[in-house]
Amino acid sequence: MPIKIQNDLPAREILEKENIFVVEENRALHQDIRPLQICILNLMPLKEDTELQLLRALSNTPLQIDVSFMRVSSHLALNTSPNHLNRFYSTWDDLKENTYDGMIITGAPVEQLAFEEVDYWDELCRIFEWTKTNVTSTFHICWGAQAGLYYHYGLKKIMLPKKLFGIYRHTVKMRKVPLIRGFDDEFLMPHSRYTAVPAEAIHACRDLVVLAESKEAGVMLCMSRDGKQIFSMGHAEYDRLTLDKEYRRDVDKGLEIEVPRNYYPDDNPANKPLLEWRSHCDMLYSNWLNYYVYQNTPYLWGQILDEENRLKASRTLTARMEEADE
Repeated sequence: MPIKIQNDLPAREILEKENIFVVEENRALHQDIRPLQICILNLMPLKEDTELQLLRALSNTPLQIDVSFMRVSSHLALNTSPNHLNRFYSTWDDLKENTYDGMIITGAPVEQLAFEEVDYWDELCRIFEWTKTNVTSTFHICWGAQAGLYYHYGLKKIMLPKKLFGIYRHTVKMRKVPLIRGFDDEFLMPHSRYTAVPAEAIHACRDLVVLAESKEAGVMLCMSRDGKQIFSMGHAEYDRLTLDKEYRRDVDKGLEIEVPRNYYPDDNPANKPLLEWRSHCDMLYSNWLNYYVYQNTPYLWGQILDEENRLKASRTLTARMEEADE
């Protein structure tokens, strides 16, 4: 899939070396194509790393994507240069009049704080509310997923006895739902978090559908019945060495941290980690873009789907889920 990004975004050179088709702004302007408009609210401290990971994950369908990056204005980012933020990021106030086919809300290293204690919580709540009317489907990641479940459904997170850290095996629960079409019965996915939304609370919420779950890591993937809100508790987008960098960072800080589970061969940090989740990451994002963004968004955003069509889409998805339960 061609990804349209700003000509001088640093991630572009790396993506091109990986043979990922990147369309420059100038070329895109001369193509008679309606690209999907995707907004990424990047809450991670190392924003350039997250940009690269997510752009790579979005690169595996024939659809053309026009990516915009959003940041919160109520928090000072200390780990990304002001020059990079000023050149490539906009605030919600800058973008709130726009409409987007899809949106990604990343995780953030603030999970040990109560949601209301996060300095940009009020701004994030305004963004959550805005997505209901201005975004076709929103994909929430890790802390972003916990925050979204709390805002939209009132589900609270809990502290875990220790950090959930490593690669965990998950079981598919709703095979006929398009978001996990093509998944194996079991698949591996990275997790890195200190908190969780209890699985029983998610299962008890009638507005949510659980799609994948782990005995060790809990619910990994769930969504609203109409597909407008999708929540991934893991980090499908992580590259081979992301957990390695996190582990060595914590060791250097003198923190009590265990070796990531099921990550290093023989549990030895001297060994190169195996990359065992990339294919399911690509499938997850491709399915989201195709079935929940491209297939549901109007060609012109002024042609908002009317309530009858929204209900029809919701009934169709519900029927598929009921078939899967039988």
